[in-house]
Amino acid sequence: MPTYAQTERRDLADLFLAVGPDAPTLNDGWSTRDLAAHLIVRERRPDAAGGILLPPLRGYAERVRLRIAGRPYPEIVDLVRRPPWWSPISNPLLDGAANTMEFFIHHEDVRRAQPGWHPRDLAADFQATLWRRASTLARLSLRRFRAAVLVQAPGYGETSAGAGGDRLRLVAAPAELVLFLSGRQRAARAQIEGSPPLAARLREAKLGF
Repeated sequence: MPTYAQTERRDLADLFLAVGPDAPTLNDGWSTRDLAAHLIVRERRPDAAGGILLPPLRGYAERVRLRIAGRPYPEIVDLVRRPPWWSPISNPLLDGAANTMEFFIHHEDVRRAQPGWHPRDLAADFQATLWRRASTLARLSLRRFRAAVLVQAPGYGETSAGAGGDRLRLVAAPAELVLFLSGRQRAARAQIEGSPPLAARLREAKLGF
């Protein structure tokens, strides 16, 4: 039975082909071609992948990504669809841990940038899997936010995050929390309870790793 990481990868590859290389994504300034090239760098170019997170290496990573993005689009999508067995993050031992949230988020980056999108009806087990990621992501992405944030996924759990101070309550399904906490607040369907100015600041905050 395919894992969630595998099904999200497959469905994203199918969507890449369906919308074409120039469709918008939630990633500012990136088309679907750009996003697909990013995924290839992440799992096929360990020499450049560090630049995704480390600013000193970002220029080199971007040059590699642009070269990949210049290849024929069907070839790029096929590289996304078929991960190499040797990849440090896509081998069978680590695929679920490293790629479930990554491919879910980028699948939604494409879906939610298209007109007429609507949230998917995800299986409860998948939502539970995403909640485990979201609870960890909350503590990472909100660690410097100057408030005490109670993050709740009704039916799945809750966790506390933030740097302390005035209290906010962030409530959503696990899938929506993953998107919100990864910096996609405007596309996530989440409710914030508390001081309106503080809630507005959370919706505009730069979140993510």
